[in-house]
Amino acid sequence: MFDMKLMVQVKLLPSPEQEAALASTLHACNEAANRVSERAFQQRVYGRVPLQKLVYADLKATGLAAQASLHVIRKVADAYTVLHAQVSGGLMRERGRRRAQSKPVTFRPKAAQPFDDRCLSWWWENNTVSIWTVQGRIRGIPFTATARQLEMLTRYRKGETDLVHRAGKWFLIATCEVPEAPLNDEPSDWIGIDRGIVNLVTTSDGRDHQGSGLTRYRRRMARVRAEMQSKGTKSAKRKLQSRARREARHASCVNHRIAKEIVADAQRTGRGIAVENLRGIRDRIRLRRHQRAMLSRWPYHQIVAYLAYKALRAGVPFVQVDAAYTSQTCPRCGHVSRRNRPRRDDFRCQVCGLAGPSDHIAAVNVRQRARVAWVFVNAPDAAEESGREPRRAASTQPPVASS
Repeated sequence: MFDMKLMVQVKLLPSPEQEAALASTLHACNEAANRVSERAFQQRVYGRVPLQKLVYADLKATGLAAQASLHVIRKVADAYTVLHAQVSGGLMRERGRRRAQSKPVTFRPKAAQPFDDRCLSWWWENNTVSIWTVQGRIRGIPFTATARQLEMLTRYRKGETDLVHRAGKWFLIATCEVPEAPLNDEPSDWIGIDRGIVNLVTTSDGRDHQGSGLTRYRRRMARVRAEMQSKGTKSAKRKLQSRARREARHASCVNHRIAKEIVADAQRTGRGIAVENLRGIRDRIRLRRHQRAMLSRWPYHQIVAYLAYKALRAGVPFVQVDAAYTSQTCPRCGHVSRRNRPRRDDFRCQVCGLAGPSDHIAAVNVRQRARVAWVFVNAPDAAEESGREPRRAASTQPPVASS
């Protein structure tokens, strides 16, 4: 049994004096990080150890504590590691790559700062923390958390904790290593999942998640964005940024709720979860203009990420299967044709006459492909006897995500 990493976010409730000390700490640490980054860029020193030898004494001379100095150095080194990985992996366009490589990495004055157990202590008896600041150690800063978050923090917290200032509020984001539940190696069946634009998620059980209600919300938000963009003022731009963050939080909440319901259903019935592997789908399909806007404004990949880590935590099998022709294939007779789908929402097989909603038919096909994929994964001998390579079910690794 392995441990999976989850991030637990709790909200701090500092007094005005405590808030001023936290703000000055973030500002000082990020100013120091910018100085370290500039020196690392000038001398082409990016590793943690050589960078520490180069700048540690200078950071200590400016008044930063030893642990805070080490965290600043590690933050800079990690930032350059990510940048170089993006460049070498071809994840940046030519113009962006030249711009990124022409100047040192910079940090915002309110960028998050990591703390370890030497700099940050948790007091579970009264829900307070003690934290190092540039004005000295401050004790008794209260925080608020749910019962589930407190349980995870007290039992599984391990590693660093980030101090974050966002939208005028203070948060602590702690890393928890939660043990995985035993995997159900023999699922009774599978829940096939089809993702779409009109219905966000449709399962093979015939259940639609967030259909017309979500469509109305997204259209209303699109109208609000269009009105603000037409003004073009600085105030409108600030409101657009605030609106974008609000929409992102709403999308994350909806995706979390959908994933939680599906995983709970699969765990209760002893089934696994199967989704389509839609990697690169944006480059392979052509959509109408309004569909392109709706597709780009919703994080569809986030649903898969949430399903993956929630299923892993609950011990529910999770696989990704080939998505080709799932909405054009008849699950009864296997006939594949575009004519099987006369309209976007309807399916009617031209051979056997099976009819139904196209999203439901696609989810049923995903379920059937998961059955075959799971057999080949767990029975390699049968695949070798047939003279074929076993088909591997692509299981998505869980990301670091909120609980």
